[in-house]
Amino acid sequence: MAGAGEDGKRESSWPWPPEYGPPDNALHSLGMEFTTITAGEVVGRLLVTATCCQPFKVLGGGVSALMAEAAASIGGYIASGYRRVAGVQLSINHIRPAHLGETVQAKAKPMQLGRTIQVWEVQIWRIDPSTSECKHLVSTARVTLLCNLPTPEDLKHYEQGFIKKHAKL
Repeated sequence: MAGAGEDGKRESSWPWPPEYGPPDNALHSLGMEFTTITAGEVVGRLLVTATCCQPFKVLGGGVSALMAEAAASIGGYIASGYRRVAGVQLSINHIRPAHLGETVQAKAKPMQLGRTIQVWEVQIWRIDPSTSECKHLVSTARVTLLCNLPTPEDLKHYEQGFIKKHAKL
């Protein structure tokens, strides 16, 4: 199974293997790219395009919620020992807008990693184009995951391939 990193947490190597498809199909279709995927942090960036925007040319709140739940779920999957997870609670606060053409970054970190329940904090930031640093907080979310669910039989091949590719021995 998965090995532990220096901090004792399960890790996944990067980049994500193309043969497994994107980590999240919906976000992939919007253009999100994940840059870090571990049990201790998941980071992904998204260029705010017209597809992601409300009519007022700002990032839609539903897209922010999708980013938050997906990032937490991907990290939760690894942190739980590659067991299926399900979001049971999502609470998100929208602080500032992200405008059409800006890039946002979602950063998910675990607050509590239990055997049954995990709680993740996700912050979505506008990125400064000149420095690539997080500049303004756009949204903050808390995601609660149920993480002791069995993997359906028809997905076990995916799970085994993922573990084989990403688990450090």
